[in-house]
Amino acid sequence: MPLKSTRVLDLTRLLPGPYCTMLLADFGAEVIKVEDPDSGDYARAFHPKIAGNSAMFHSLNRNKKSVCLNLKLPEDKHVFLQMVKNADVVVESFRPGVMERLGLGYEQLKAVNPGLVYCAITGYGQTGPYANRPGHDLNYLSYAGLLDLMGEKDGNPIIPATTIADIGGGAYPAVTGILMALLNKEKTGKGQFIDISMLDNVISWMQTLLPDYLATNNKPNRGEQMLDGGKACYAVYETIDGRNISVGALEPKFWTAFCKAIGKSEFIPLQDDSLDKQLQLKQEIQRIILTKTLSEWMEVFSDIDACVSPVLTFQEMIKHPQIISRGMIQQINDSAFGQMRQIGVPIKLSETPGVIRCSAPKIGEHTDEVMKEMGVLR
Repeated sequence: MPLKSTRVLDLTRLLPGPYCTMLLADFGAEVIKVEDPDSGDYARAFHPKIAGNSAMFHSLNRNKKSVCLNLKLPEDKHVFLQMVKNADVVVESFRPGVMERLGLGYEQLKAVNPGLVYCAITGYGQTGPYANRPGHDLNYLSYAGLLDLMGEKDGNPIIPATTIADIGGGAYPAVTGILMALLNKEKTGKGQFIDISMLDNVISWMQTLLPDYLATNNKPNRGEQMLDGGKACYAVYETIDGRNISVGALEPKFWTAFCKAIGKSEFIPLQDDSLDKQLQLKQEIQRIILTKTLSEWMEVFSDIDACVSPVLTFQEMIKHPQIISRGMIQQINDSAFGQMRQIGVPIKLSETPGVIRCSAPKIGEHTDEVMKEMGVLR
């Protein structure tokens, strides 16, 4: 596996950090989850629980080992420093300054291991007036200006159902930064500090919105953009049975096919009309879509390239042939629970694919094993 010889010390909890290290572990890294012996990762306590830990914890912490250390105790701090000597990567998600106050900041760890890649995932980054502020996904979307653009034109901003900043702004950039730093280490032998700000990376995600504003100073408005439902060709419509279809017919060829399929060829030249006309188009299209059920519309579009999809529930999604074909829902065996369904590995490599090798560890399950393997004295 591509990361088989890489050892990662994971001090993170909850979602962004554990998702980052999950991906590293899926591709062979030895991820050692360092947890406080009293409570461990807070995500263990969430509900619903499977085999003593939350379903989310099991998903995020597969393929990892767990070691218990109280980094406030001098003896456990000494143990951690010994572990750092034999590690390639440290990932943490504390507020800036916490690790320094523990005597375990980057400079202290670098002195022990000059080749160490140290990744810190925070809401606002290591610098700036907001560096030490608390926050969650919703706060980062708010400061980025993205939440202001999410929702209907005349309504309030709509909170997304999944975490954009945590995963897209935190976990994935952290993986990218770690891999780039490891590549540089191969060339130079030197490690480095990776400063991942979830706010920074949400701003970077807005490539379809922010460059236009930076070029023109024209403020975008909610519900009026090409990709937020402002256009009739990129919207969600309700069917007669209370279900929904999504239409992503942005290119003229897809819009043409869509209009012909619903019997409205006269709509074809109106794709880029004014916002007022877009509203009228959406209302007329909605009336048409309300004449059939979801399954009837899917039959209409079954052989037509118009970027029309059913809005699936989880129950439908996990049974969909595309999802099954891609292995995105997998059965694994947990020693305490038996068969357990988990989200599959999203990154597909042809020669060295990621694998779910084992379920999430019990708290401190591998403490003795890891200490012995690393030659750490307690």
